[in-house]
Amino acid sequence: QVQLVESGGGSVQAGGSLRLSCAASGSTFGIADMGWYRQAPGNQRELVASISDDHTTNYADSVKGRFTISRDNAKNTVYLQMNSLKPEDTAVYYCKAKKIFGLQKGDYWGQGTQVTVSS
Repeated sequence: QVQLVESGGGSVQAGGSLRLSCAASGSTFGIADMGWYRQAPGNQRELVASISDDHTTNYADSVKGRFTISRDNAKNTVYLQMNSLKPEDTAVYYCKAKKIFGLQKGDYWGQGTQVTVSS
């Protein structure tokens, strides 16, 4: 099993910044892609950004140029630096890890962290 623990959420005014962290523990061998998703009330969960184990990144159009995803493979941790935040970024942000090698392959999710952006 893989456990994911997110931190760094909170409340901020529009234009502000937050940095989310997600630390993976447990059976971390074989984790490939890691990513951040978000879900606002009444909406489906959507991809925000993802990063492969060779640090190739992918971003939703709505966050390009404002958010940066990075990872530290030695620490099994992925980060999301969020700048120029907008009220529409308000959501619960979830970390996801895809394990493709070893035992118990599959997708793992964190518990979520709330991000609230006020205008």
